[in-house]
Amino acid sequence: MTKRIYNIGVEATMDVIGGKWKPIILCNLRHGQQRPSELRRNIQGISQKMLTQQLRELEQDNIVVRKSYNTVPPKVEYYLSDYGRSLEKLLDTLCSWGEMHVSTLQAKDEDVALVKVD
Repeated sequence: MTKRIYNIGVEATMDVIGGKWKPIILCNLRHGQQRPSELRRNIQGISQKMLTQQLRELEQDNIVVRKSYNTVPPKVEYYLSDYGRSLEKLLDTLCSWGEMHVSTLQAKDEDVALVKVD
């Protein structure tokens, strides 16, 4: 296994939560455990394959926990691990900055909207 070398801490962070979908998945899981079908419904544009891949990677990095119930049909839920919960402040800050950014763009008369789904 090759040693990973980071030049700045944000590189290590982005290695784990970077990309288009992982931060969105994590923000959704901040509100509690969800089944993959719930996540897919709440995340516009993500394919089942991509959701599954991203959840597996987050599970490998100990950010999310996969809980499987021995039922018929099988039931699976995901939630943030204690380690994953350590990202909550960062995720809150990213969300707040995004809201401020949308407001800034709107003030410049750009055609942009933020539709919050809670």
